[in-house]
Amino acid sequence: MQVILQEDVQGSGKKGELVNVSDGYARNFLLKRGLAIQATPQALAEYEAQQASKAHKKETEQAAAQEIADKLSGKTLNISAKAGESGKLFGSITSKELSAEIKKHFDIDVDRRKISMKGEIKAHGDYTADIKLYSGITAQINIKVGE
Repeated sequence: MQVILQEDVQGSGKKGELVNVSDGYARNFLLKRGLAIQATPQALAEYEAQQASKAHKKETEQAAAQEIADKLSGKTLNISAKAGESGKLFGSITSKELSAEIKKHFDIDVDRRKISMKGEIKAHGDYTADIKLYSGITAQINIKVGE
């Protein structure tokens, strides 16, 4: 019997999947406990519509992330920070500050947790940071720290 799972069921599948299970298991366990619904033509039509909606949403999110990646890749972000005589900064530049500077310079919101730097920025100089925008889509931005 084909059923559409309403919740994750260990050994059968995840929520929203269309699975084939034995008739007894479906009637006596899954359907009785509300863990699944029978795959009637109406339920299948709704399932197909949901799958199409998910695919469309994923495509639009990927396109938006790629557009942002194209805008940011290869750009240089100039940040001014105070430093001591040796060129060492008072503190360090964090991903939170980078996110704010990207918003200010490029008018693009980037979550600070999606920015990864190759080490800490604790002195004047040139650095690079990777911004993970979507699964498989990243942008690399150059950072120039000076006074």
